Parts: sequence; C-alpha cells; structure tokens
Amino acid sequence: MSLGWSAKEHKPTNQPAAAAGLKRPRNDVENRVTVVLGAQWGDEGKGKVVDLLATEADVVCRCQGGNNAGHTVVVDGKEYDFHLLPSGIINPKSISLIGNGVVIHLPGLFEEGDKNEKKGLKGWEKRLIVSDRAHLVFDFHQVVDGLQETERQAQEGKNIGTTKKGIGPAYSSKASRTGLRVCDLLGDIKDFSSKFKNLVRQYQSMYPSLTVDVEDQLKKLKVQTCDETIGVLWLLPTSKLCFALQEYSERLRPMVRDGVYYMYEALHGSPKKILVEGANAALLDIDFGTYPFVTSSNCTVGGACTGLGIPPLNIGDVFGVAKAYTTRVGIGAFPTEQLNAVGELLQTRGHEVGVTTGRKRRCGWLDLVIVRYAHMINGFTAIALTKLDILDVLEEIKVGIAYKLNGKKIPHFPANMDVLHKVEVEYETFSGWKTDTSAARKWSDLPVKAQNYIRFIENHIGVPIKWVGVGKSRECMIQMF
Repeated sequence: MSLGWSAKEHKPTNQPAAAAGLKRPRNDVENRVTVVLGAQWGDEGKGKVVDLLATEADVVCRCQGGNNAGHTVVVDGKEYDFHLLPSGIINPKSISLIGNGVVIHLPGLFEEGDKNEKKGLKGWEKRLIVSDRAHLVFDFHQVVDGLQETERQAQEGKNIGTTKKGIGPAYSSKASRTGLRVCDLLGDIKDFSSKFKNLVRQYQSMYPSLTVDVEDQLKKLKVQTCDETIGVLWLLPTSKLCFALQEYSERLRPMVRDGVYYMYEALHGSPKKILVEGANAALLDIDFGTYPFVTSSNCTVGGACTGLGIPPLNIGDVFGVAKAYTTRVGIGAFPTEQLNAVGELLQTRGHEVGVTTGRKRRCGWLDLVIVRYAHMINGFTAIALTKLDILDVLEEIKVGIAYKLNGKKIPHFPANMDVLHKVEVEYETFSGWKTDTSAARKWSDLPVKAQNYIRFIENHIGVPIKWVGVGKSRECMIQMF
C-alpha cells in the first residue's frame, strides 16, 4: 500500500560531509503534525473535529488507547461509530494509521470495520496501516478486566468503572514486558505459543478462577484441523475458531508496517497534512488525570510522540476539544456535576450515552478549571467548543471558573481525589439566549448572548476558539477563523 508519494532519497556518500569539506545540510522540519485532543473527561466530540480536518488530510493516526474509545461521526446523514479505527478512515483519499501506542483487540477491529462497511464505509482495509509494534488485547485480558473490577468492588466498596475491554490489563502486560505485539503474531508460531502460555500462566497465578484451555487452543492453531494456519487465541466458540483465527491474522498481514519508518517518511517526504486523533482526554490521562479513575495510556500531547514514534519538533497545531458543558462516564470526582433537573436536561437533550459502554453520562456545568489545566499540559493552539445548541433552552447558564478549599481559592488542579471531592466551585452566571442555534452556520448567526458566552470562555482560558459546534454533522461546525 502506498500513499502515492515517495520519500526523499537519502543517498549515501563515500565519505562524511566533514571529511569532504562540505557543509552539513540543515535538518529542517518539512511536515508538521496536527493533534486533536480531549480537554475534559472524553466524549467531547473529537470525532467531529477530526472528521472535519480529515477531509484534507493525507494521513490520520491513532496514537494510544484501544477500543475503549468511542467516536461518532455523521456524514451525509449516515452515523458511523469508531472505537479502534481512526475517524479519518471515512476519507477515501487519506491513509489511516494505528500506531504502536494503541492496544488492539483484533476481533473488535474487524467487527468494527465490517459493521461500518455495511453502512457505506467502502475499501477501509486498503487504506489502513497497523504498526508492527502495537500490543495485542486478548479476550482473557477482557475477562481479567472484569475480575479486577469485581475485586475492587468487594475489597474497597467501589470500582473504577472501566469499559471492561481489557485495555488496562493489556497495558499492564506491556509494562511488565510480557505482552505480545503484532510483530509476534506474524512471526514464529513456536515463539509466539511459548510467550502466550507464559502470559496466560502469569494471569492465572494472579486470578486462579481464570480458565483458559491453552493447549487445546494452540493445538487447533498448529495441527491439520487449521491447515497449520498461524493464528492466536481469541476464545471464540470452537466451531468458529479456526476460520476466525485464519481470517484475523491473514486479514491483518497486508496492513502491517514498521510504524516508525512509515511516519519518518511521511514527515520528511513531500508536503503532507498529517493528523493525530487522540482518544479519551486530558482528565483521563494515566499521569495527569483524576487518578485512579483514568484510562491506562497517555492521552495528552506526549502520547502523540511516544505512540507514533515522532519527535516533539514535528508537533504543529494542538487543538483541544471541549463541550459547552461537562460530562463524565463512570465514577470519580466531578466538581460541577448537577444532580438535578439541569443535569437531567443536559443528559436528555445531549443524548449523553457512552458510545462504547452504553452508560448514561453524568452531566454538569462547563468547568474551566479543568480546561485550563488541560491547556497547561497540552499547550492548545486553539479550541473546538462543541454542543453549544444543547444549552439553547436554558434560562440561566453557569460556568465554573475557580475552586475553593476551606474558603480559599486554589491556583492548581488537585492531584488528590479526596481533596477534589471537597472543593467548592466558584461560578460565573449568564442569562440563557433561549434561541435555537442549530441552524447557525457562521458567527453572526449566533445570538449575542451565545457570542458573549463563547468569548468569556475564550478569554478565561486564554486560547482562541476556532470552531463552535451546534449539531452532529460536519456542516454544523462554525469555523471562526
């Protein structure tokens, strides 16, 4: 598969430039990467922003997370749900890349692709590239995810609220250096089998109730019943096992590339627009989020570098995405949450149900403390403010602008969740515009009170708002500049 362009040839010389008396050429950065990241607890509408930018992109990349992410994109009246596939896969002229920082559940990947293909997503396999360094999520990782949640509930009386997609256990395998990668799957079957057995034993030692018939499954992979097809255990019904294994590994093989080298060529070749689509969001980052109620990867800007193998020098625009209010899935501190009629209205009007989990999202007023905090970490060059239209019917709208602890303002975002639960939110109150904004397509179409709301947000966080969303489709994104 080709992008339709050739990287610059690096022709070796017989002697170093210094020895030849030549000046070393400057190493100018030719192509910069645009990164789109969530600025709250996820579900901000990143997919819509990526879809908008992807119409002109040559390469669209996922750099972290797994199929615990969920992006909904509406194009020509058709609604597509993405979990592992980059949202940019909709653009038939761009290449989509799943980077080394992503953990991949292959059954989920192909199920997602096939499901969207029935909706009209044609030829997606021919324009998808998968890094050979990406780690694999197995079905037993998902079982372990559930067991861990059950243990937390039993021992501590509360769980984290994971999606139970096996993401945390897969990243744990990666960190403990026992994980298996795409390159292992497509490599030597004996070596893969040995590593797989060790990985299963590791988890069974921690979770004695975990049952995996490893020998039986690997036998089916290596003997005549599967025509000696190289595959991997996915714990599918036996009647479907061999077909599925052959399908997954052989469907995957043409897509696999050395992701680092691929990105290097994309960055240093002919002019290209390269887009990175972040999954999850800043407040779910493993280092900077509301720990422990976070995801297991770096979903801030650093994850774009480590998850794709690109230098920080190549990062260009970093666009943060925030809703005009705040939502959160699962448990954990949520200072501006509204457990009242306002919260119910936001949930109902905003159709706030998780794309991946199907759980209702908790809703509350826009919290500019967390958006400013996300900006501190990511250095946003601009913001996309989505779902403004959901606020259209409110008489009064509040915005959280500061936290107080024991009556005193605190200048930082608390790391300790016990502290975050205790903060008092200081609000700025606005009169609602009580006008339907869903048909607005330019700044002047918005009511003055809505414009004032937007400008206040922009000025308070110190970052320009580049887009305002007033609906589901890409046509509903008002571009400000």
